[in-house]
Amino acid sequence: MHFNDVFRFLSKLTLRRLWNMSALFTSYYITKWTKKPVQWGLPMTISIEPTTACNLRCPECPSGLRSFTRPTGNLKSDFFRKTIDDIHKDLMYLIFYFQGEPYINPEFLDMVNYAHQKGIYTITSTNGHFLHEENAKKTVLSGLDRLIISLDGTTQETYENYRIGGNIESVIQGAKNMVHWKKELKSKTPHIIFQFLVVKPNEHQIADVYKLAKEIGVDEVKLKTAQVYNFENGNDLIPTIDKYSRYRKTKEGKYRVKNELMNHCWKLWHACVITWDGMVVPCCFDKDATHRLGNLKESESFKKIWQGPEYQQFRSTLLKGRDKIDICTNCTEGCKVWAS
Repeated sequence: MHFNDVFRFLSKLTLRRLWNMSALFTSYYITKWTKKPVQWGLPMTISIEPTTACNLRCPECPSGLRSFTRPTGNLKSDFFRKTIDDIHKDLMYLIFYFQGEPYINPEFLDMVNYAHQKGIYTITSTNGHFLHEENAKKTVLSGLDRLIISLDGTTQETYENYRIGGNIESVIQGAKNMVHWKKELKSKTPHIIFQFLVVKPNEHQIADVYKLAKEIGVDEVKLKTAQVYNFENGNDLIPTIDKYSRYRKTKEGKYRVKNELMNHCWKLWHACVITWDGMVVPCCFDKDATHRLGNLKESESFKKIWQGPEYQQFRSTLLKGRDKIDICTNCTEGCKVWAS
């Protein structure tokens, strides 16, 4: 248990946020019992997209593949501040990430600081190539609460198998810079995490990433299972270690998601994603923003979108069958274990 990180998160609680969280939980369980979409409260968690741009070309990522059909660009700070002013009183947790590399947006850390001043727990995920001395210091000073650094290998050969175009030494040095500036500025934030996306080419280095994190002074290591788009006939990225794979081979020789989809989803009740250009989409699996439930640049308030007819219709559709929604079919949220 990382008590400092947990304490910081809990310190963001206010009576209003606690009441909002209670409303979300209550409406979610009423929905599960009645099979009718009841939505009280506003999201306690929001992901907002700083940019769609990325310096790498990871094979299972739309940013890396440059495969978006939606518009691409950078989040503007004036739009961000307007949005945060509208939602911050109910919001607990703000994720500065959807697609792209956040540090490419030149206003990124200023926006982090603005959210920090509003008393929101802030987190971002980075590939670690932009954590030079200046950015590392600015990151600590911004008040960012949690920094996830993707490190999918402990040698260059293994790392670049997935992080195509990446340099592992740059990532490791970036992590060292972050640890240095936390100590230099006597700061407890951000909580630094090495996130290791377990795929077949790197699964043999799981123990090594824990060792490396300890040597550098990184606070935590998280192992993440990989979402693979073309998995039905197998994929070179699917791990051989079963517990790190989202997929299982059937008797017919095909692969399928391990878990059985249930027709409910907690994410759809407590969280959402806002793209760089103001589109509101249901969750992080809608990477190309195909399910657009509203446009914040055309709406007077977020609440009108969140409780509006398009959102309620999407929730109703989900309750009738998640297998009918494309972005839900490769997702493990709200699932039960599938027995082979």
